[in-house]
Amino acid sequence: MALLLRQSALRSALPRELLAACTISLSFRNFSVLNRPPPNYEGHVPLTRLEKAGLAVGSAVGSLINPYRGDLIAALGEATATPYFIYRLRDAMLSSPTGRRILRDRPRISSKTLSMDYLRGLPLNTVGRAYADWLDREGVSPDTRDTVKYIDDEECAYVMQRYRECHDFYHALTGLPIIREGEIALKAFEFSNTLLPMTGLSMFAVTTLKPVERKRFFNTYLPWALSNGLSAKEIINVYWEEVLETDVKTVREELGIEKPVDLREIRKKERARRKAEREAKQRSGDSLGIN
Repeated sequence: MALLLRQSALRSALPRELLAACTISLSFRNFSVLNRPPPNYEGHVPLTRLEKAGLAVGSAVGSLINPYRGDLIAALGEATATPYFIYRLRDAMLSSPTGRRILRDRPRISSKTLSMDYLRGLPLNTVGRAYADWLDREGVSPDTRDTVKYIDDEECAYVMQRYRECHDFYHALTGLPIIREGEIALKAFEFSNTLLPMTGLSMFAVTTLKPVERKRFFNTYLPWALSNGLSAKEIINVYWEEVLETDVKTVREELGIEKPVDLREIRKKERARRKAEREAKQRSGDSLGIN
């Protein structure tokens, strides 16, 4: 359903000539591990179909066991993005004036291109300040994203790199933390919006959540993710570097994204409730002379 809706929206937004120009008919290069072609860009590692399949399966199993293995999640994303999905995302960028500028400018997001001191000094309600505060609160850095190397097309490799480096902006925009429950919720949103298979496959990690967390995901965060991801504009087309001083609520409204319920606050209240219950039970036991 998400695929059909996103595909239909893209077709209606693209001029017929541009759509025809962007439609990909792939001619796979057949080669063996003993006759590997030269790389198409710096860091590129050409893989055979069998190697890509093995990479996809191995990284999927590994990332399910340990969702915090960013390298495995990155490999899974690249191994499953072709032959269709990364081209669809690239075409979505080509259908947008801002997306085309991003593809032309090739901006990168890192501590070298963004001054964290500058972002921390912005007003509280701005995108840049929300991004910096989120990074500080979660203890992460914009320099932790792996470089794309398994996607053959050089331009599509940049599209995947851009998605990867913008991921923390999606966290800041939604307020979802990097704990397992928050990551799964964000991946569900990303899947509805980008259709990248890795984001959908990542939702299988819901099986590793506690029962109360699974219930909360299916009752609260999955409906939010599907509704907002499908109805929102393509978030890959946001030129984040140009909206750092913009009110974060304004950006949400322009994209058509509703901020979800604060997950950290929910978990904080649950911990406080459990603590109060334990203390009440302890006091009850003491009054009865059990201890």
